[in-house]
Amino acid sequence: MLGSKVEPTPGNEWELAHSKIDLSSVGKQLFRTKAEKLHLHQMHQDHVVNAPSPETTDLLGKDSKVYVWGQSKHTDVQGVYLKDRLFTSQGHLGFDEHMVRRQIDMRIESGGIKDEKHAEVAKETADLEHDGEIVAAAILRLFHGDDDDIP
Repeated sequence: MLGSKVEPTPGNEWELAHSKIDLSSVGKQLFRTKAEKLHLHQMHQDHVVNAPSPETTDLLGKDSKVYVWGQSKHTDVQGVYLKDRLFTSQGHLGFDEHMVRRQIDMRIESGGIKDEKHAEVAKETADLEHDGEIVAAAILRLFHGDDDDIP
């Protein structure tokens, strides 16, 4: 919608379950952390290739600053942020271990996930602690207008 390109990852590899996301400086500000990374559950093959910008859409003003808040080994654009207007996340902050395991099993059964070894390794990480609540808090701050300290 905002001109970002979404396509399958090279080799159609899946990013599954508990995944490390490296935070940008804006990501650290959004999540109010000094940590270099956070973790979210993932469940996708496709990825956002480029963040939206005034050059990709006329829905953004020329002075609009869209920031990528994090990236992973698999996905360069884990989420974007536009002050007072937009927050996206490739990760699933609301997934718990049961949802992750069920989603993986369903995708194996349907033939979507073909690398069962990768899927089994991913399911073993489903119970690891993730940072969904930290990400949810940042979204709430955006909705409440409490993100004035972020660019």
